[in-house]
Amino acid sequence: MVELNLNNPEDGGWDRRAELVANLADVRARISAAERVAGREQGSVNLVVVTKTWPADDVAVLADLGIVDVAENRHQEAVVKQAELDHLHLRWHFIGQLQRNKCRAVAQYADVIESVDRLELVAALDRGALEAGREIALLVQVDLQEPPEPHRGGAAPADVDELADAILASSSLRLTGLMAVAPLGADPQPAFDRLFGLYSALKDRCPSVVVMSAGMSDDLEQAVCAGTTHIRIGTAVLGRRPRVG
Repeated sequence: MVELNLNNPEDGGWDRRAELVANLADVRARISAAERVAGREQGSVNLVVVTKTWPADDVAVLADLGIVDVAENRHQEAVVKQAELDHLHLRWHFIGQLQRNKCRAVAQYADVIESVDRLELVAALDRGALEAGREIALLVQVDLQEPPEPHRGGAAPADVDELADAILASSSLRLTGLMAVAPLGADPQPAFDRLFGLYSALKDRCPSVVVMSAGMSDDLEQAVCAGTTHIRIGTAVLGRRPRVG
């Protein structure tokens, strides 16, 4: 079990749990308001909390507050947290850029991998999942930058169908949808609308596709308006990231 250290003695009894409760309430209220504005059913958008760089204690508090889906982007950090918190039965999302030589290891614990953007990753993940005796949900990450910028991660929109077909042909992977990050320095709404178009087309031909993962702390309202089913929130729930290193 994780021993929670919720009070910081150097800050006059600062209560981390109370901070997370308040932040989570604010985010849930924003999601609810965005659903109303978009004319969507209340509770139709799922919250994934991005816990990268934050300690396992924080993740345990979030689980106690009803969070089920948590996301990490570095294997070395994710594998330690998942093992420590295995008793909480969280759903672990891997959202970082994935290297082929890490696929086998990530397939041992990730329940959802949102950053599949190359064919070589599909084959490597399938082998890793088969070896682990697990089925893993995969999202194809789409690069919404125009023109695409491969160094940021994400497949070109024209390559989505090829990647989807490879996942559908695998033995231990399940295609569940698309993920994207809004382009830097631009209005996210047109990009999210394009993603929804790709998602709708893929959903029409693949019944297993039920997830559009888009929207973060600064643009969740636009993502909800565009039709996202899942948003990935880090800063608005957990605060500014601590320095690493």
